[in-house]
Amino acid sequence: MSEVTIMVVDDSPFAAKQIQDSVEENGYKVIGYAKNGEDGIRLYEEINPDIVILDIIMPGIDGLETAEILMQKNPDIKILMLSSLCDSGTLEEVKKIGLKYLIPKPWEDDVLLATLELLRKQ
Repeated sequence: MSEVTIMVVDDSPFAAKQIQDSVEENGYKVIGYAKNGEDGIRLYEEINPDIVILDIIMPGIDGLETAEILMQKNPDIKILMLSSLCDSGTLEEVKKIGLKYLIPKPWEDDVLLATLELLRKQ
């Protein structure tokens, strides 16, 4: 299996580092980090990762809007949404833009890894 590359978009460097440590121990490679949606969109076009892990609540354009823009650029993009807001309204928003995966913050590593595995196989 070739290494699966990941880009993390999260305004919390602490959360991004936690994600990186967790996924890299399990065979994934984090190749980019952006602290907001605007930077995430630019970086995605530069590095073209296999999977994007995207926080919803960020300054500037939020994760949902960022996901929509990325999906217009690449309809086959694989995105995993993270949010401290995991109520039914947030889930509806995520589904409405065509995404399947939303996991709550703080996340369990095994849930994060299992979800990445599902995404990888799509």
